[in-house]
Amino acid sequence: MGINVLKFGGTSVGTPEKIKKVAKIIYDTKKSTGNQIVVVVSAMGHSTDELIDLAKQVSSVRNTREMDMLLATGEQVSIALVSMALHELGANAVSLTGFQANIKAEHVYSKARILEIENKRLRELLEQDNIVIVAGFQGVTENTEIVTLGRGGSDTTAVALAASLNADVCEIYTDVDGIYTADPRLVPDAKKLKEISYEEMLELASLGAQVLHPRAVECAASYDTIIHVRSTFTGNVGTFVKGVDSLEVKNAISGVAIDKNQAKIALLEVPDQPGMAAGLFTSIAEKGFVVDMIIQSVKESETNDIAFTVARDDVNEVVEIAKEVAKKYNCKKVVVDENVAKVSIVGAGMVGRPGIAAGMFKALGDSKINIQMISTSEIKISCIVTLDECENAARVIHKELISEMDVSFSRA
Repeated sequence: MGINVLKFGGTSVGTPEKIKKVAKIIYDTKKSTGNQIVVVVSAMGHSTDELIDLAKQVSSVRNTREMDMLLATGEQVSIALVSMALHELGANAVSLTGFQANIKAEHVYSKARILEIENKRLRELLEQDNIVIVAGFQGVTENTEIVTLGRGGSDTTAVALAASLNADVCEIYTDVDGIYTADPRLVPDAKKLKEISYEEMLELASLGAQVLHPRAVECAASYDTIIHVRSTFTGNVGTFVKGVDSLEVKNAISGVAIDKNQAKIALLEVPDQPGMAAGLFTSIAEKGFVVDMIIQSVKESETNDIAFTVARDDVNEVVEIAKEVAKKYNCKKVVVDENVAKVSIVGAGMVGRPGIAAGMFKALGDSKINIQMISTSEIKISCIVTLDECENAARVIHKELISEMDVSFSRA
């Protein structure tokens, strides 16, 4: 007998009626497959935001321990209600918090990572023909503290459980019916992919695509756990996320993504001497900030300009670090531009195919969209453009490189 792990997000369990529909999907999956079923659910609808608002109303101080205690209650409501709905259908179901499911996590509040899952109790409950409903987004530390896993935590919980239990598949049910070549709200001719590799999905998730969180994809790749992203509201087959070697087709381009959470910082007239770049980026890293794209201009004089991007959320703190370094090394000026966005193309089949970068740059050039920075890897090309041009940039790149190409689309 195999094991299926099913995960349902907040929109899927947002109302009692939706919870009943989710219970029916779970019940029918068990009946049709004959497999043991583990279910992971998020908090209902916007209940996490409502809990955060409640906390703000009683205290201006954010106590991370108590916030995790508070936010963990959202999933506890969901798991109990889903279990009740399954009992109503005649199924055996048991709900478990992250603590009860023995999901061991780091002692880091609000953004802990899962360390291991002791699944003995889970397996015992499954062997007793129970459908086990587990709270996503939460874990327990070695000294029994409740911690939450941060953004995308329920996806990560589901994939980690699937890996721990050697599940046949981890099905992520959401409000979209798969992974698309671009955001369909921005690119009308975006197409649903039949399958995509872990590497491609990780890049797209890191570049702004919000269907799956990067941590969940990393976990799936580490344990070779297949993810099936599909809609709660249709019965259609969605998109399978799997290893490159398992793909039927390696697309030259599998997707276009936009990341609007970008800011560009530049140090002007930087002395051309060894150790300058190391001093700058070491100082930024020591404060816990991540630098994305970096470009250094070459001048005939004894100075250069260094530009780099960071998340817009971090820009104020990073600018202060850059100013300190600029003063130390006698740089002329630090300038900031928050009116930028990153547009990227991703494809496992990009390697060895000439003309991909040229096609991207041609599409942007023909539309008079200026490229400010460029970075590349084996499966990704990213460009920084102005914020107000990024959506059009995605559309013209998609039209040039994807709309007319032979991509492995789902026909379901």
